[in-house]
Amino acid sequence: MAEPILEITNPEGIYDPRPHGYSHLASVPADRQLVFVAGQGGSRTDGILSDDFRTQVVIVFENIALALKSRNLTMANIAKLTTLVVDYDDAKHEILIEESNKIWPDQKFPVNTLIPVQRLALNGMLIEIDATAVG
Repeated sequence: MAEPILEITNPEGIYDPRPHGYSHLASVPADRQLVFVAGQGGSRTDGILSDDFRTQVVIVFENIALALKSRNLTMANIAKLTTLVVDYDDAKHEILIEESNKIWPDQKFPVNTLIPVQRLALNGMLIEIDATAVG
């Protein structure tokens, strides 16, 4: 049987992170290609940033999906995310969880580090996410 390209697990003895939209471990065989997606913001090619956090989250994930598609990969290939959120609070966390559940309904969430920040590269940018995927 072929080794999976990506194994997502949550070991016993550590709390279950799935209600928060992430997993604890992503294991990748050594013979696989890693694909790194730079931090994506919440604007499309027009560069317009919505004032709405959820809208920016949806666009960030769309941008990541487009980048991965260029390498014939999908969101299921993501092993690791780093999420930067301006003025992070519980409401923004809930939006991230809801949108993550839409993308990963099987709850095989990538490993994710969420970092609250004061600001990002562009005025009005509320979120930025980078991704490491496995091909």
